[in-house]
Amino acid sequence: MVRERLWKIGEKPVVLAHRGGGNEVPENSIQAFRMMRDRGFRYIETDCHSTADGTVIVFHDPILDRVTEAAGKISDWTWSDLKDVKDHSGNRIVLLDELLEEFPDIVFNLDAKHNGVAKPMAQTIIRHNALERVSLASFSETRLAYMRRKLPGVRSSMGTSTIGRLVVAANGPTAIRRAALHRLPGPERGVEAVQVPEFFKNIEIINEAFIGLAHSRGLAVHVWTVNEEPDMVKLLDLGVDGLITDEPTLAQNVIEEKFGCR
Repeated sequence: MVRERLWKIGEKPVVLAHRGGGNEVPENSIQAFRMMRDRGFRYIETDCHSTADGTVIVFHDPILDRVTEAAGKISDWTWSDLKDVKDHSGNRIVLLDELLEEFPDIVFNLDAKHNGVAKPMAQTIIRHNALERVSLASFSETRLAYMRRKLPGVRSSMGTSTIGRLVVAANGPTAIRRAALHRLPGPERGVEAVQVPEFFKNIEIINEAFIGLAHSRGLAVHVWTVNEEPDMVKLLDLGVDGLITDEPTLAQNVIEEKFGCR
């Protein structure tokens, strides 16, 4: 069966609310996800960790300290001990199960933050029959490849090592380009997007050559984490397909001003 792409190329760019729109509402909270849905956002980026007993929670950091009243590694806590922990805004931690059950109309870009979460994430997605409404992300290409095998037909982005090959191919001579592109995963393996920062350290990632090469291979280009209006305008002018941002309302306003409501 041929599935409709989650990420289009050459159409109106999309906004992915980073951590559920973390500058507008408490990050990765149920309040954030509900507010983004109520404001009309269809795409939400969030993060997954697993507890000591293999429960998948929606949380960015590997430790609890920054945003909750508790401390220590998530992997040291069972869900029964963690379920009553509140973040600093008074919101409790959210389960991936809850997201997939409550928001069937949202596409979740799910970042698998460590190897141990990959298997229970795949099991959770299967349990909710959610293959058509998630896209997988990770810095680890090995982790993504594992999850693609466990979830045939799932859509995903690329890991850091694969993105590096694409950057080399976009900016290097022809011989290097051919070698870098050899067996690079693409839409035939469910890879529909490349999600990257504008710069990595002092290396420019996003330029016309990179975007053109990605598009030629059927890959949408999403840039993170874009929170300032001038950066949004610059990237949209270059032709990116999505902005991953803590300021989703601002990003949507910029896109509407540039592209209208088509």
